[in-house]
Amino acid sequence: MNELSSWHNVLESLSIELDHLSAIEKQLIKINSVSNEILALRRKNVMLMANLCKYDQELKREFEYGKTEYDINRLKVHEQKRESYIVLVEHFNTFKNQYYTLLKRFKRN
Repeated sequence: MNELSSWHNVLESLSIELDHLSAIEKQLIKINSVSNEILALRRKNVMLMANLCKYDQELKREFEYGKTEYDINRLKVHEQKRESYIVLVEHFNTFKNQYYTLLKRFKRN
């Protein structure tokens, strides 16, 4: 469950960073495709956070009351959750690099 907490913390930080990137986009960049990408990332982030919260609740409930053994099937589910998390973080990092490259075009007067 420490791993899930870590994922959740990273996703919360990602959400805050998306807020900052969105504010910069609205004030400076003003490109619709960038705004749409931020919205899409925010949507994916919220959906994944909700999914991981639900998964965390299921694990806690199972740990407290359940009788299910932690076997290969449980491991596969966890690996799918991890993969979803990794894909989103990698997508965000790729977007962030493109975003910063775009920002390099702007110069102070």
